[in-house]
Amino acid sequence: MDIRPRILVVDDHKNIRDPLATYMRRFDFDVEAVGDGKAMRKRLDERTFNLIVLDIMLPGENGLSLCRYVSEHVGTPVILLTAVTDQADRIAGLEIGADDYVVKPFDPRELVARVRSVLRRNRAALTAVAPEPLAQPDVHVYTASDPEEGLDLVHEHHPQIVLTDLVMPRMTGLEVLDRIMEYDPSTDVILMTAHY
Repeated sequence: MDIRPRILVVDDHKNIRDPLATYMRRFDFDVEAVGDGKAMRKRLDERTFNLIVLDIMLPGENGLSLCRYVSEHVGTPVILLTAVTDQADRIAGLEIGADDYVVKPFDPRELVARVRSVLRRNRAALTAVAPEPLAQPDVHVYTASDPEEGLDLVHEHHPQIVLTDLVMPRMTGLEVLDRIMEYDPSTDVILMTAHY
């Protein structure tokens, strides 16, 4: 079972995205790299990612528009890459849903540190995909990468136990707990939280 964080790098400059993807794999990230918004949307339809590293200046649909789409429809954390030094553009990116930004040129070590920081804040995205039931014949495990998908699974499969993170994008674990209790108060819910 591969539980490495899945990162999607979106940058139209091949000489940036490919070396960056290679560098990040050294830190045990599962990294894919694409060159534009169309390819990004296609990959998001095919696979769930834990974080997107997104260049603002892309051909076609720009990074700010894509960031807004991700924030409103996908919920995956986003770190913006920008060559723009104008503070207003950086603020705009954060206001439409970016979790962080890095200004080009940047030290890849800084980006890795920021990726780790955002992933810590969004631990709910780190789900281990278990396509088959566990070894016990009567135990079935269903996984979800966001709260809404998890609630859909609760309604579909009526599990005895739900394990959910306390801190998640778009909905907290307590809100998930409330929704489950409204649906079926007999369900046992375990809330996970980081201890600092």
